[in-house]
Amino acid sequence: MKFQKFFRNSFGLCLVALLVFSAGVSAQNKKTKVIVSEATKNLPVAGANNLYCAGYVQTGSVDTSRKIVGAVNEQEQNVYSQGNFVYINVGANQNVQVGDMFAVIRPRGRVETRWSSKKDLGFLVQEVGALEVVNVKGAVAAARVKTSCDNLLLGDLLQPIPARTSPMYSQRPALDIFGNPSGKAAGRIFMARDNLELLSRDQIVYIDLGAEDGAKPGDYLTVFRPLGKGGLFDKQQKESTSARDEGFQSDRFRGGKFSNQAARKSGDMANGTVVTTETAKQDRPSDMRKVVGEAMILTVQGKTATAVIVRTAQEIHTGDYVEMQ
Repeated sequence: MKFQKFFRNSFGLCLVALLVFSAGVSAQNKKTKVIVSEATKNLPVAGANNLYCAGYVQTGSVDTSRKIVGAVNEQEQNVYSQGNFVYINVGANQNVQVGDMFAVIRPRGRVETRWSSKKDLGFLVQEVGALEVVNVKGAVAAARVKTSCDNLLLGDLLQPIPARTSPMYSQRPALDIFGNPSGKAAGRIFMARDNLELLSRDQIVYIDLGAEDGAKPGDYLTVFRPLGKGGLFDKQQKESTSARDEGFQSDRFRGGKFSNQAARKSGDMANGTVVTTETAKQDRPSDMRKVVGEAMILTVQGKTATAVIVRTAQEIHTGDYVEMQ
């Protein structure tokens, strides 16, 4: 009797403890979900590297009058990066003030691409970093390298820019790889930063949609390609099944000069040619497509825009199409 009473009491205490523990875990899980959800809402689309170093393709001329002309430690180093102090050739004589921001740019050359139908897209301007003015003199000013994504050199050009802020991620439905066209302006990825050809999330691309097409910073783009296009490897086009099978059957009892593993014959009486993979595609609509990702526009020029890839269903290629959502 004493053992049964002890067992009942022990079992009751264990049950109570288990219920309390389960309630605590459940509450903790609910709290964790809320924290993750709130944090996700405040994530920027572009980090400092993509925000100040994305680059762009433009058609207009570049102002070459402003540039880096010196550095505090130039006797010890030839290249400069984040945290270094440099001198620029504009100061109080051009109304420069402490806190002014300058983009450090390096024109790289004219863009020639097979991926765009637009003529004369312009030339690539590489953004290698950003400076913040910390001290102003008469004809020069001292600046701190706030962000660098490449080595800065004396002679690099400067362009004044406002302090940049990244668009924030918004709550969006799952990426629909079967999504229908929006009917809005469409273009192509004609180049990517660092000349990459296979692209994934957070990488920078240049597209041939610009201000003339109604593109604006913060616009979302669907990235797609025609169905069946963009494979990484050359696939074998021949069918793997034999159309006929002869040589081992009895001449007396054979049923016909074909294999029972053969592909379908064309014609409603099976009296035509074998239907292959390629011929099966000939009668389908020509506009069938596959959605491979999503991008967001960061900056816009006249004929082009710079965008960052925000979601992928698989690898994205230079040459893939983009469409305004």
